[in-house]
Amino acid sequence: MATTPKALRIATVQFENISDDKPANLAIIRRFAATAAAQGAQVVAFHECCVPGYTFASRLSRPELLAVAEPVPAGASTQALVAIARETGVVVLAGLYERDDDEKLYNTYVCVDGNGMLARFRKLHPFISPHLSPGNELVVFDLLGWKAGILICYDNNVVENVRATALRGAEVLFAPHVTMCTPSTRPGAGFVDPVLWKSRSEDPTTLRAEFDGLKGRAWLMKWLPARAYDNAIYVVFSNPVGMDDDQLKNGCSMVLDPFGDVLVECRKLDDDMVVATCTRDKLHKAGGHRYRKARRPEIYGEVIAQKNDSELKVAWM
Repeated sequence: MATTPKALRIATVQFENISDDKPANLAIIRRFAATAAAQGAQVVAFHECCVPGYTFASRLSRPELLAVAEPVPAGASTQALVAIARETGVVVLAGLYERDDDEKLYNTYVCVDGNGMLARFRKLHPFISPHLSPGNELVVFDLLGWKAGILICYDNNVVENVRATALRGAEVLFAPHVTMCTPSTRPGAGFVDPVLWKSRSEDPTTLRAEFDGLKGRAWLMKWLPARAYDNAIYVVFSNPVGMDDDQLKNGCSMVLDPFGDVLVECRKLDDDMVVATCTRDKLHKAGGHRYRKARRPEIYGEVIAQKNDSELKVAWM
């Protein structure tokens, strides 16, 4: 009888994507996949819509976004990711805009190996463009003997999505984002001046203060560790660094363990990658495992299932 692997080596990447330049972004993905393989990673994860770029889509008409989007898995980008996985021997997770046979548009994240697509997830709460349709299903899939789930960016802010994915068996949650350094009603939020990115070699201190403060990492760490801790799962967070169209992003891609502790984190003010070793013992030792077993859904199941008209504005404020 086959034994279940005890450890899984996962790489998470931050990089500065180029808007609407798939060949350039795929070249970066290929380079990091090869580096991940050289460092003993079995899986490498990239950020939301890393193949085409993300924020530029906010300016596109529906016909323009249709032209950027591709079928999945038959499209050129997904097939390029499969080829990268085949060349490097690592499983690759990456994001793109998808169009289906009915010309519906989705913010999609795929997981592929050298043989083809292992999983496809469509963002439940699409944000950047009114032309995007929401996905309507949670996804949990087999990944090298582990169970993995995917939730994209805003999906992770709706706590029921994370709990439900964990209850469906996910042990590792891939959480690709394009987030932080944008305006919000929360205290301390706002854009970071792109001038600071251009001058980061001469003045890294000012940029790091912006990236790590309430505009960036300090906000992220208010809630992201809780998703791992409450559900006793690994969370693989991937986020771009540098300019995404006209917005500066702060990276800090990381892997958190079921205790909510950061195992590894990208800290360069540049493209970067880190590799974490995920072990099964933490899945059962962490407090979230006990909390999940203690649940009493007969008390609150009807409350959680009450009808709600989902509302999400395509705007920062």
